[in-house]
Amino acid sequence: MVDLDKISTLPPEGADKQDYKQHLSDLRDELFQLQNKLYADGRYSVLIVLQGLDTSGKDGTIRHSFSGMNPQGVQVTSFKKPSEDEMKHDFLWRVYPHFPAKGMIRVFNRSYYEDILVPTVHQSLSDEVLLHRASLINELEHHLSASNTLILKYYLHISPEEQKERIEERKSKPHKRWKYAKEDEKIPLQWDDYKQAYHTVLNKCNHIPWHIIPSDKRWYRNHTAAKILLDELKKLDLRYPDVEE
Repeated sequence: MVDLDKISTLPPEGADKQDYKQHLSDLRDELFQLQNKLYADGRYSVLIVLQGLDTSGKDGTIRHSFSGMNPQGVQVTSFKKPSEDEMKHDFLWRVYPHFPAKGMIRVFNRSYYEDILVPTVHQSLSDEVLLHRASLINELEHHLSASNTLILKYYLHISPEEQKERIEERKSKPHKRWKYAKEDEKIPLQWDDYKQAYHTVLNKCNHIPWHIIPSDKRWYRNHTAAKILLDELKKLDLRYPDVEE
Protein backbone atom coordinates (compact mmCIF):
# COMPACT_ATOMS: atom_id res chain seq x y z
CA MET A 1 0.00 0.00 0.00
CA VAL A 2 1.45 3.35 -1.09
CA ASP A 3 1.02 6.11 1.51
CA LEU A 4 2.41 9.39 0.17
CA ASP A 5 2.33 10.95 3.63
CA LYS A 6 5.01 8.46 4.71
CA ILE A 7 7.31 9.05 1.72
CA SER A 8 9.75 11.97 1.85
CA THR A 9 9.78 14.54 -0.94
CA LEU A 10 13.48 15.24 -0.23
CA PRO A 11 16.69 13.43 -1.25
CA PRO A 12 18.32 11.01 1.19
CA GLU A 13 20.30 12.65 3.96
CA GLY A 14 23.84 13.38 2.83
CA ALA A 15 23.08 13.41 -0.90
CA ASP A 16 25.45 15.86 -2.59
CA LYS A 17 24.02 18.10 -5.31
CA GLN A 18 27.21 18.40 -7.34
CA ASP A 19 27.89 14.65 -7.23
CA TYR A 20 24.40 13.89 -8.49
CA LYS A 21 24.61 16.47 -11.27
CA GLN A 22 27.96 15.10 -12.43
CA HIS A 23 26.68 11.54 -12.31
CA LEU A 24 23.65 12.56 -14.38
CA SER A 25 26.02 13.62 -17.15
CA ASP A 26 27.54 10.13 -17.08
CA LEU A 27 24.09 8.56 -17.10
CA ARG A 28 23.16 10.52 -20.23
CA ASP A 29 26.18 9.06 -22.05
CA GLU A 30 25.15 5.52 -21.10
CA LEU A 31 21.53 6.16 -22.03
CA PHE A 32 22.60 7.36 -25.48
CA GLN A 33 24.38 4.06 -26.08
CA LEU A 34 21.56 1.91 -24.73
CA GLN A 35 18.88 3.77 -26.65
CA ASN A 36 20.85 3.24 -29.85
CA LYS A 37 21.03 -0.47 -29.04
CA LEU A 38 17.28 -0.54 -28.26
CA TYR A 39 16.55 0.89 -31.70
CA ALA A 40 18.89 -1.52 -33.48
CA ASP A 41 17.68 -4.54 -31.49
CA GLY A 42 14.06 -3.90 -32.50
CA ARG A 43 12.45 -6.32 -30.05
CA TYR A 44 11.29 -3.89 -27.39
CA SER A 45 9.61 -0.53 -26.96
CA VAL A 46 9.61 1.73 -23.90
CA LEU A 47 6.73 3.76 -22.49
CA ILE A 48 7.53 6.30 -19.76
CA VAL A 49 4.49 7.68 -17.95
CA LEU A 50 5.12 10.94 -16.07
CA GLN A 51 2.55 11.94 -13.47
CA GLY A 52 2.63 14.42 -10.63
CA LEU A 53 0.88 17.39 -9.14
CA ASP A 54 1.14 20.72 -10.96
CA THR A 55 4.69 22.19 -10.77
CA SER A 56 6.19 18.79 -9.85
CA GLY A 57 8.55 19.07 -12.81
CA LYS A 58 7.35 16.84 -15.64
CA ASP A 59 8.72 19.18 -18.33
CA GLY A 60 12.00 19.57 -16.47
CA THR A 61 12.41 15.83 -16.08
CA ILE A 62 11.96 15.32 -19.82
CA ARG A 63 14.42 18.11 -20.60
CA HIS A 64 17.17 17.05 -18.18
CA SER A 65 16.79 13.30 -17.70
CA PHE A 66 16.08 12.17 -21.26
CA SER A 67 17.61 14.90 -23.43
CA GLY A 68 20.88 13.07 -24.03
CA MET A 69 19.26 10.43 -26.23
CA ASN A 70 18.85 10.56 -29.99
CA PRO A 71 15.67 12.57 -30.69
CA GLN A 72 14.92 10.28 -33.64
CA GLY A 73 14.22 7.50 -31.17
CA VAL A 74 12.45 9.42 -28.40
CA GLN A 75 9.04 11.03 -28.75
CA VAL A 76 7.03 13.01 -26.21
CA THR A 77 3.25 13.24 -26.10
CA SER A 78 1.40 15.64 -23.79
CA PHE A 79 -2.17 14.86 -22.81
CA LYS A 80 -4.20 17.89 -21.87
CA LYS A 81 -7.94 18.36 -21.42
CA PRO A 82 -9.77 16.13 -23.95
CA SER A 83 -10.98 17.90 -27.06
CA GLU A 84 -14.63 17.96 -28.07
CA ASP A 85 -13.98 15.16 -30.58
CA GLU A 86 -12.06 13.06 -28.05
CA MET A 87 -14.92 13.36 -25.56
CA LYS A 88 -17.15 11.54 -28.05
CA HIS A 89 -15.06 8.38 -27.72
CA ASP A 90 -13.93 5.96 -25.04
CA PHE A 91 -11.45 7.64 -22.70
CA LEU A 92 -8.58 5.49 -24.00
CA TRP A 93 -9.33 6.20 -27.66
CA ARG A 94 -7.02 9.20 -27.91
CA VAL A 95 -4.11 7.29 -26.37
CA TYR A 96 -3.83 4.31 -28.72
CA PRO A 97 -2.08 6.07 -31.65
CA HIS A 98 0.74 7.20 -29.36
CA PHE A 99 2.03 3.93 -27.94
CA PRO A 100 5.68 3.37 -28.94
CA ALA A 101 6.69 1.22 -31.88
CA LYS A 102 9.41 -1.40 -31.41
CA GLY A 103 12.78 0.23 -30.93
CA MET A 104 11.24 3.52 -29.80
CA ILE A 105 10.88 5.35 -26.48
CA ARG A 106 7.70 7.34 -25.91
CA VAL A 107 7.25 9.71 -22.95
CA PHE A 108 3.71 10.56 -21.83
CA ASN A 109 3.64 13.99 -20.14
CA ARG A 110 0.47 13.24 -18.18
CA SER A 111 -1.46 10.28 -19.50
CA TYR A 112 -4.63 8.22 -19.36
CA TYR A 113 -4.38 8.51 -15.57
CA GLU A 114 -5.75 12.05 -15.87
CA ASP A 115 -9.05 10.42 -16.85
CA ILE A 116 -9.26 9.02 -13.33
CA LEU A 117 -7.65 11.88 -11.41
CA VAL A 118 -9.65 14.82 -12.77
CA PRO A 119 -13.10 13.14 -12.51
CA THR A 120 -12.21 12.03 -8.98
CA VAL A 121 -11.36 15.56 -7.86
CA HIS A 122 -14.39 17.11 -9.59
CA GLN A 123 -16.67 14.22 -8.59
CA SER A 124 -17.97 14.01 -12.15
CA LEU A 125 -18.02 10.19 -12.37
CA SER A 126 -19.29 7.51 -10.03
CA ASP A 127 -16.97 5.30 -8.00
CA GLU A 128 -18.12 2.36 -10.10
CA VAL A 129 -17.04 4.03 -13.35
CA LEU A 130 -13.72 5.12 -11.88
CA LEU A 131 -12.94 1.61 -10.65
CA HIS A 132 -13.85 0.28 -14.08
CA ARG A 133 -11.38 2.71 -15.67
CA ALA A 134 -8.68 1.59 -13.25
CA SER A 135 -9.34 -2.04 -14.20
CA LEU A 136 -9.14 -1.20 -17.92
CA ILE A 137 -5.82 0.58 -17.41
CA ASN A 138 -4.40 -2.43 -15.57
CA GLU A 139 -5.48 -4.70 -18.43
CA LEU A 140 -4.05 -2.29 -21.02
CA GLU A 141 -0.68 -2.13 -19.28
CA HIS A 142 -0.64 -5.91 -18.90
CA HIS A 143 -1.25 -6.24 -22.65
CA LEU A 144 1.50 -3.75 -23.52
CA SER A 145 3.94 -5.45 -21.17
CA ALA A 146 3.16 -8.86 -22.69
CA SER A 147 3.86 -7.30 -26.10
CA ASN A 148 7.45 -6.40 -25.11
CA THR A 149 6.76 -2.81 -24.08
CA LEU A 150 8.73 -1.80 -21.01
CA ILE A 151 6.46 0.49 -18.97
CA LEU A 152 8.02 2.88 -16.46
CA LYS A 153 5.58 4.88 -14.36
CA TYR A 154 6.99 7.87 -12.48
CA TYR A 155 5.14 9.83 -9.81
CA LEU A 156 7.01 13.07 -9.09
CA HIS A 157 6.46 13.62 -5.38
CA ILE A 158 6.61 17.22 -4.11
CA SER A 159 5.55 18.93 -0.90
CA PRO A 160 2.86 21.64 -0.69
CA GLU A 161 5.53 24.12 0.43
CA GLU A 162 7.65 23.43 -2.65
CA GLN A 163 4.62 23.69 -4.91
CA LYS A 164 3.82 27.17 -3.56
CA GLU A 165 7.42 28.27 -4.11
CA ARG A 166 7.34 27.10 -7.72
CA ILE A 167 4.10 28.94 -8.37
CA GLU A 168 5.79 32.10 -7.08
CA GLU A 169 8.74 31.39 -9.39
CA ARG A 170 6.36 31.37 -12.33
CA LYS A 171 5.28 34.87 -11.43
CA SER A 172 8.70 36.34 -10.64
CA LYS A 173 11.17 34.74 -13.07
CA PRO A 174 10.98 35.99 -16.68
CA HIS A 175 11.87 32.62 -18.27
CA LYS A 176 9.06 30.93 -16.35
CA ARG A 177 6.40 33.64 -16.45
CA TRP A 178 4.85 32.24 -19.63
CA LYS A 179 3.76 29.20 -17.63
CA TYR A 180 1.80 31.26 -15.12
CA ALA A 181 -1.98 31.55 -15.28
CA LYS A 182 -4.45 32.96 -12.77
CA GLU A 183 -5.77 29.44 -12.26
CA ASP A 184 -2.40 28.55 -10.69
CA GLU A 185 -3.50 30.36 -7.52
CA LYS A 186 -6.19 27.70 -7.05
CA ILE A 187 -3.72 24.81 -7.25
CA PRO A 188 -2.68 24.77 -3.57
CA LEU A 189 -6.36 24.79 -2.56
CA GLN A 190 -6.83 21.46 -4.34
CA TRP A 191 -3.78 19.83 -2.77
CA ASP A 192 -5.64 17.40 -0.49
CA ASP A 193 -8.15 16.46 -3.20
CA TYR A 194 -5.47 15.59 -5.74
CA LYS A 195 -3.32 13.80 -3.18
CA GLN A 196 -6.28 11.58 -2.31
CA ALA A 197 -6.98 10.99 -6.00
CA TYR A 198 -3.36 9.96 -6.51
CA HIS A 199 -3.61 7.65 -3.52
CA THR A 200 -6.36 5.80 -5.41
CA VAL A 201 -4.40 5.69 -8.69
CA LEU A 202 -1.14 4.56 -7.11
CA ASN A 203 -2.84 1.73 -5.26
CA LYS A 204 -5.51 0.63 -7.74
CA CYS A 205 -3.48 0.90 -10.96
CA ASN A 206 -0.41 -0.97 -9.80
CA HIS A 207 -0.14 -4.00 -12.07
CA ILE A 208 2.99 -2.21 -13.26
CA PRO A 209 4.60 -0.77 -10.10
CA TRP A 210 5.07 2.98 -9.67
CA HIS A 211 8.39 4.71 -9.05
CA ILE A 212 7.79 7.40 -6.43
CA ILE A 213 10.50 10.02 -7.01
CA PRO A 214 11.20 12.64 -4.31
CA SER A 215 11.08 15.82 -6.37
CA ASP A 216 11.50 18.84 -4.10
CA LYS A 217 15.09 19.05 -5.38
CA ARG A 218 15.27 19.12 -9.14
CA TRP A 219 18.81 17.71 -9.31
CA TYR A 220 17.80 14.60 -7.37
CA ARG A 221 14.60 14.15 -9.39
CA ASN A 222 16.45 14.39 -12.70
CA HIS A 223 19.17 11.95 -11.67
CA THR A 224 16.71 9.43 -10.24
CA ALA A 225 14.48 9.44 -13.33
CA ALA A 226 17.47 8.83 -15.62
CA LYS A 227 18.94 6.14 -13.33
CA ILE A 228 15.68 4.17 -13.27
CA LEU A 229 15.49 4.18 -17.07
CA LEU A 230 19.13 3.13 -17.39
CA ASP A 231 18.77 0.26 -14.90
CA GLU A 232 15.62 -1.05 -16.58
CA LEU A 233 17.11 -0.88 -20.08
CA LYS A 234 20.09 -2.90 -18.87
CA LYS A 235 17.72 -5.68 -17.75
CA LEU A 236 16.45 -6.13 -21.31
CA ASP A 237 19.71 -7.74 -22.47
CA LEU A 238 19.73 -5.59 -25.58
CA ARG A 239 22.02 -6.60 -28.43
CA TYR A 240 22.92 -5.48 -31.90
CA PRO A 241 21.68 -7.82 -34.65
CA ASP A 242 24.16 -10.05 -36.44
CA VAL A 243 25.40 -8.84 -39.78
CA GLU A 244 24.06 -10.98 -42.63
CA GLU A 245 26.71 -12.72 -44.71
